[in-house]
Amino acid sequence: MSTLYMGGTPETISKYVIFSGDPWRVEVLKKYLDDPQDVAFKREFNTYTGTYKGIPVTVTSTGIGAPSAAIAMEEMYECGMEVAVRMGTVMGLQDDMLGKFIIPLAAMRRESTSKTYVDGTYPAVADHELVNVMNDTVVSMGAEYFNGINCTIDGFYTESHDSKFSKEFGRDLSPFFDELRKLRITGCDMESACMLTVGRLMGVKTCVLTMCTVLENLKEVLAGQARTDAEDLLCRVALEGIYNYDKMHK
Repeated sequence: MSTLYMGGTPETISKYVIFSGDPWRVEVLKKYLDDPQDVAFKREFNTYTGTYKGIPVTVTSTGIGAPSAAIAMEEMYECGMEVAVRMGTVMGLQDDMLGKFIIPLAAMRRESTSKTYVDGTYPAVADHELVNVMNDTVVSMGAEYFNGINCTIDGFYTESHDSKFSKEFGRDLSPFFDELRKLRITGCDMESACMLTVGRLMGVKTCVLTMCTVLENLKEVLAGQARTDAEDLLCRVALEGIYNYDKMHK
């Protein structure tokens, strides 16, 4: 029987799963797989399983935010997932981060979904072996990375980006960013802390591999071909990182 939302089964899902926030970025990942099989595209969850350099890999999506990311983790775990890589974009909090990788060691749990699993004092920590593999893979492919701590939030327009309504409502986002800088936070996203927390509770080796495509409050963004090229590199690094991790364990 297939899973409720994603349509996966133990027969159609690999032990290695790469999660993209954007379901259409999964189509970019798919291009680098041999013999990709369409598992299902239901709601925000777009899933294929194929091979990369002979290794079975599943690529899927979570949509935006922690609630749907937790659903994706649950259903892939039900199908036998053992290694999870959240691959996505992130808002960087330093001006020199744009177009570079952020591979956090841990994340602040400012989202609420992970608190339905475990007390808020439980840390959201990445698997260090996977982090080191991704670090080395980024360098081998000629790119740069930052490690550090991310902050995961629930409210995009209430916490990380001004909107027409937030301005009318008189909401000032600057204290939030001032706080994160004082805490030496590297980047801000909407899924990482939840996925790291849930993955560790499951015993699934989990890490986060992100590309900085925007800076604080979207004051600067990657656009056009630069954005396309950055996301393509992100996909290739994720797959090559899985290959390198698998090679280490053979």
